[in-house]
Amino acid sequence: MAVPSLFETTTLGPMTLKNRLWRSATWEKMADDTGHMTPELQAVYEDLARGGVGTIITGYAFIREEEQPNAGMMGIYDDSFIAEYKTFTDRIHELGANIVLQGCYGGSQTDFKPEGRLIWGPSAVEHPVFKVTPEPMSHEDIMALIDSYAQAARRAKAAGFDGFQIHGAHGYLLSQFLTPYFNRRTDEYGGPIENRARIIYEVLDAIRKEVGPEYPVLIKIHSTDEWGAQGLTPEESVLVAKELEARGITALELSGGHLSKDPSTLPIKPKIINENNQSYFREPAAMIAEAVEVPVILVGGNRSVAVLENILGSTPIKYFSFSRTLLSEPDLPNKWQQGSNDRPRCVSCNRCWGKDKNMCILDRKNEE
Repeated sequence: MAVPSLFETTTLGPMTLKNRLWRSATWEKMADDTGHMTPELQAVYEDLARGGVGTIITGYAFIREEEQPNAGMMGIYDDSFIAEYKTFTDRIHELGANIVLQGCYGGSQTDFKPEGRLIWGPSAVEHPVFKVTPEPMSHEDIMALIDSYAQAARRAKAAGFDGFQIHGAHGYLLSQFLTPYFNRRTDEYGGPIENRARIIYEVLDAIRKEVGPEYPVLIKIHSTDEWGAQGLTPEESVLVAKELEARGITALELSGGHLSKDPSTLPIKPKIINENNQSYFREPAAMIAEAVEVPVILVGGNRSVAVLENILGSTPIKYFSFSRTLLSEPDLPNKWQQGSNDRPRCVSCNRCWGKDKNMCILDRKNEE
């Protein structure tokens, strides 16, 4: 049997992937105030496509016009985006990369104009970091949200994106439904994991009705919240992954963690120069990958070819995605394929999240 390679061609549904490297959804903070593309944002994606990554997942796009959790996000809340995104996706394809749109509803994990707007949540639980208390969702609200995801996916397909990714991770609304700390409901959407995950299953079912059985629909979800009894556990994540597979998910991107004062629990962990600290969700992600047949994409601290090749050869994990690393060095995949063994430029300082736009601090200094 041939040894798998990071740089071999594979297929995922109708998509052909020129390598196993993905750019994970990253908030660039460069869209305009209504979520539409800007030349600066398009240039970021063109650099990624030229840089050699096989598949790009966009920064999260808000799916309801009145609910924008952060500034400078892309939007996908109405049909006005379809034509401009079609021009955009055509360009990325010309440059040799696939591109997938990620859709998101933020919820209480926000400090962007929270006053005076309706913010939904599974329960009226104050966010421990942002101190925002959401409005508990009614059944009617849940149905409206599900339809918003389905219409967003329809628009993504019409706009030429190679797939649509549901954002079910990192403390945003769908992730909160999965997490006992935030989800205190006593109806069919709360309690055991089968109920807490129900909204995600229904989102996937509604999307499939809009885009059909073949169009790639992915989800970003936690392998573990790293939060004990207050969070989603790896064992619960296995159950969710199996049910998503049964309902037609195309691939699972597995992340984890939660926001707290302890850096070790963050989804984007700092100080991971040492290879032993990298690819930090590999163990729970591998456990989930063992339980399903659909491909698993590992995200979180991926930055060493040797580590990634070891994971690829010793676990069922098939793909690897990158955020901070490609924010700093979009041509890293090309360098790796050309045999570079240099450490990535990114040192995981987590200082790429700026007041005006999100970019590597080394580039920010060059702009000053």
